[in-house]
Amino acid sequence: MVQLQKGKKETQLEIRKNKTINVFVLLLCVLLIATLLTYIVPSGEFNRVEQNGREIVDAHSFKLVNQSPVQFLDFFKAIHTGMVEAADIIFFIFIIGGTFGVLTATGTIETLMMVMSRKLANKEKLLIPIMMLFFALGGSLMGMAEETLAYIPILIPLAVSLGFDVLTGTAIVLVGASIGFTTAIMNPFTVGIAQGIAGLPLFSGITYRILLFIILYIVGVSFVYRHAMRVKNNSLVGYFGDYRDRNVQNVSSSQVAMNKKQKWILCCFFLNFVFLVVGVIKFHWYINEIAALFILLAIVIGVIGRLSADEIVNSFMKGSAGLIAGALVIGVSRATLVVLEEGHTIDTILHYTSSILQHVPSIFSAGGMFILQSLIHFIVPSGSGQAALTIPIMAPLADLIGVTRQTAVLSFSMADGIGNIIFPTSGYFMAAISLAGIPWIRWVKWIWPLILIQYGIGIIAVIIAHLIKYGPF
Repeated sequence: MVQLQKGKKETQLEIRKNKTINVFVLLLCVLLIATLLTYIVPSGEFNRVEQNGREIVDAHSFKLVNQSPVQFLDFFKAIHTGMVEAADIIFFIFIIGGTFGVLTATGTIETLMMVMSRKLANKEKLLIPIMMLFFALGGSLMGMAEETLAYIPILIPLAVSLGFDVLTGTAIVLVGASIGFTTAIMNPFTVGIAQGIAGLPLFSGITYRILLFIILYIVGVSFVYRHAMRVKNNSLVGYFGDYRDRNVQNVSSSQVAMNKKQKWILCCFFLNFVFLVVGVIKFHWYINEIAALFILLAIVIGVIGRLSADEIVNSFMKGSAGLIAGALVIGVSRATLVVLEEGHTIDTILHYTSSILQHVPSIFSAGGMFILQSLIHFIVPSGSGQAALTIPIMAPLADLIGVTRQTAVLSFSMADGIGNIIFPTSGYFMAAISLAGIPWIRWVKWIWPLILIQYGIGIIAVIIAHLIKYGPF
């Protein structure tokens, strides 16, 4: 536990020292470009019609309207308006983050991690698949990203002591979490938000995403395992940095064990997801009901963990505070759409884009969505922020070009997860390799074959989704 706390402090220090491209600066540049477009692009609009209980664009109703460029003050007003319009999503994120804050305060996840590390310390063949599954499930079900950084100081020396290298220990965490984010089985921060914006039933299409999870998990584990065994067998020179002379005595000899409270908390945590699945599928729960479920979970695990009322509230606030930056990204991303809507520019963009894509087979349009989302992810590394920025455009565009909205959401989620472990604009990724002492170029040279394989799987998955009319719509 001491080592874990030390790891957390080191993580926070590395994040402060780490210099990455500021996402808010990039988003303000995008907002400025959107504002300039309202002066250049002709204003136009589609009629919206209701079909099967949902609002879609009438493809044959586009007409030009009077130009209405966004004025100087409106540029700044759009930021506040965007935050107001995205308030339901922003507060949903705060509630999820607060619940995880209470869970963290009980020490349950940290203890589970220490116990697993100790038990696997002498079972190197099981270490990689089991630990990667832990982080993959965390990313896919809970949206674990920044939270994984605290475990890097544990996994790296553990991997090195077993004859592996620093890349192996780091990849167990980063590649594992990325698999979860890419498939996003029930990730509330990516698929949850994107499906909500697209008007899809929450967490619908889960079977296909579980299949993709299995495929990407096997590919990811195989890549990391192959590298680790080549290093162990001395057929490949590994990367050790400053860790060659370290060991995991503090982990393997740790006597930390899960107590009854923590076991009950884990049970409640997993039961929460069972109730969530039943509620979403059978009772059509949406953001309000899911947020209420997580608030209830926070209270229950706080009580079981014997936290005082003040400790529960403070832990909840601390967890929410950790997501302030991500929540603000959603608001600023939404501001771009506010500007495009006020300038009546978004429908014009949809019209001309769909006109071009109508002459292209829709199977290529589906693949093009994935590629476009991958490029946008470089600018907007926040998954929830990218969802808020792109899905309001991609969902109606999908209607116009004959691609299902579920396929459009899948394009977004897969592009988001893969880019998380290679783009230098991703703050938590850069903090992770900084913490591990791995230069970005060194990491890219090692990881690029896996990234290419994952992008290939992503394009194939999106094309198959289009062919099978991945839905419900």
